[in-house]
Amino acid sequence: MIGEEGKEQELINRIVGGDIAAMKELYGCYSGYLTAVCARYISNKDDVKDILQESFIKIFRSIENFEYKGKGSLKAWTTRIVVNESLRAIKKKEKQEIIKPTWDLPEVEEEEEESDFADIPTSLILEKIQSLPVGYRTVFNLYVFEKKSHKEIASILNITENTSASQLYRAKNYLVKQINEYRLTEIGEL
Repeated sequence: MIGEEGKEQELINRIVGGDIAAMKELYGCYSGYLTAVCARYISNKDDVKDILQESFIKIFRSIENFEYKGKGSLKAWTTRIVVNESLRAIKKKEKQEIIKPTWDLPEVEEEEEESDFADIPTSLILEKIQSLPVGYRTVFNLYVFEKKSHKEIASILNITENTSASQLYRAKNYLVKQINEYRLTEIGEL
């Protein structure tokens, strides 16, 4: 298991040297996490598998260029590769084009009211994120999980900053509505 800094760096060196067992170890340690990262962007399970496979090929081919910066840097680097491959796949699918409204929503002052989701299973929250339309889901993931600004998202997705902001706003509203419906039907709250 990867854990200590020295072991992580040793694992990288073994992979660079072509050690198949080290590659399997890296795959075993990170495949579950990276599958979850990919699944936040891609809803089709077969596509997730394909993207994950392409991502690991990229990881193994370019690991010699990876610059170790301490504990966690390998995980961050592999995550970035999976996110980029997921975004590339989204862009390839013409039928799943990012939703671009012909008008922009007015600037909305967001109230940073933190919702309490402690009573909601994590698997349900992830399922609801996956059910978002592809444009909303992509913007939501980039903003919430990858900590990208609307300016960065606009550049990555070739949309305007207002479109990014409006899609995030709509994604959040959709998720809140879905969570509230769950609470009403399953928990009997509200």
